[in-house]
Amino acid sequence: MSGLLYVCATPIGNLEDVSLRLLATLREVNLICAEDTRHTQRLLARHDVHTPLTSCHQHTSPAKLQALVARLLSGESLALVTDAGTPGVSDPGPRLVLAAAQQSIPVVPIPGPCALAAALSISGLDAQRFSFLGFLPRKPGRHRKTLEEAIARNETLVLYESPYRVAATLEVLANLASNRPTIVCRELTKKFEEVVRGTTAEVAADFKSRKEVRGEFVVIFGAVPTVDETEGD
Repeated sequence: MSGLLYVCATPIGNLEDVSLRLLATLREVNLICAEDTRHTQRLLARHDVHTPLTSCHQHTSPAKLQALVARLLSGESLALVTDAGTPGVSDPGPRLVLAAAQQSIPVVPIPGPCALAAALSISGLDAQRFSFLGFLPRKPGRHRKTLEEAIARNETLVLYESPYRVAATLEVLANLASNRPTIVCRELTKKFEEVVRGTTAEVAADFKSRKEVRGEFVVIFGAVPTVDETEGD
């Protein structure tokens, strides 16, 4: 029988955001496959986990992926982690998961932190239906077109952004629809966590005025408020 591939969500900032199941899994597997072994080692050291590490990311060679699959087929179990959050959600991970699934190797999720879910939970906006855009294209034309198409669906939008582009992205959003409710979450669960709320124009002006922008960002852009059709009946 083959081993199991555990897809493990890890803290997005605060190293205390771990579950008992995650720690047990990381201790019991034969090998942890990490996006950056140096980064993951800090988490393991904090929780006294001594399982061997190897790298596994978007640039991992096909030969190494096959070697990892071979270990799974031989009966070993592996854990897949990224630097922060849930593997496969705007993070490396799908290549090893797909390679394992194609060999009928069981893939088991160990759920936990995800910046997308964390930001939505504190947004106060409708999350029954939303679009997740991940990181936007870098080319200006494609960047704007992606936002235009998403806004046309009139649902809550969630995207990840870097400190180098967040002000520019907010400016584009404000030019497209200035009065939508907008929330920007910076450095979630970390020491300098910050949540900025307002209309798109207000939030865009805030970040445009900042001399320096640091951190990791989740931007949530609300839909046009709708009136309940049954109201007043």
